[in-house]
Amino acid sequence: MRKRVMAPLLAALTLLPLTACGAADMTKQASPYAAAQGAKTVTLSVPSWVGAQANVAVAKYLLEHELGYRVDTVQIDEVPAWDALSQGRVDALMEDWGHPDEEKRYVDDKKTVVRGGDLGVTGHIGWYVPTYFAEAHPDVTDWKNLNKYADQLRTAESGGKGQLLDGSPSYVTNDKALVKNLGLDYKVVFAGSEAAQITQIEQFAKEKKPFLTYWYKPQWLFEKVPMTEVKLPPYKEGCDADPKKVACAYPHTPLQKFLNADFAKKGGEAAAFLKNFRWTTEAQNDVALMIAAQKLSPEEAAEKWVKANEPTWRAWLP
Repeated sequence: MRKRVMAPLLAALTLLPLTACGAADMTKQASPYAAAQGAKTVTLSVPSWVGAQANVAVAKYLLEHELGYRVDTVQIDEVPAWDALSQGRVDALMEDWGHPDEEKRYVDDKKTVVRGGDLGVTGHIGWYVPTYFAEAHPDVTDWKNLNKYADQLRTAESGGKGQLLDGSPSYVTNDKALVKNLGLDYKVVFAGSEAAQITQIEQFAKEKKPFLTYWYKPQWLFEKVPMTEVKLPPYKEGCDADPKKVACAYPHTPLQKFLNADFAKKGGEAAAFLKNFRWTTEAQNDVALMIAAQKLSPEEAAEKWVKANEPTWRAWLP
């Protein structure tokens, strides 16, 4: 899979405050609980997109209420989270979209990080147009026809080209290379964050305007704004190996968990629980929707899900 796979954002709905351009870089910050000798403590890395926050919210709730741990959360961008995990400043990363360079460095070479198993959720990044536009112009869903619609997809930010709306520059994205290598008359415009991107998408949808956006599944926004994927050249293993030469679609990525190696050995019930944690895309979306659309706090959303799904989470307990 690409190896540089994405990551999304949702500001006002996060577990911790976000900056306008992505999650704050907290790599210099150590949790007050990290490496606390003899204490039942766990530190979880929190990415800046709401789906991943749903994982952390439910894990945190169960660690605290069922296993008696004190849980700290630290918000970190995707790549710096690997450094923090390696150094023991966080104990676990609950949702990774594929970072083979970091995986080789820390898991295979340094052996400071270990694989924590499959999350049970498959992620996919792609280009999407609103379904109302795809229904009116069915051929727009083939990348070969995108230039035909560039004029309709222009914005003030994209100048004389069509706009391809991306989230934060910190996300893993091949979009600039794709636009260049596929010969598309488009400009990648960064909204700055998942929250800003969602705001723009919702505004476009409210006005029934066409748009082309980088987006991903699982994501709760599809429930509110139906979108249809644009077919890019098919993904084949290795087609994205050179970031500058990418000319293929993003892969479908089984999302993975990773643990600090020492924590995996000495983390007791907490480490065993996090390895066992595995749920579905539907479950993650249920909790994410409660946080993002219903405005519940992450803890409230986690509590509501836990009360309704005991048979699922009981199987995770050591």
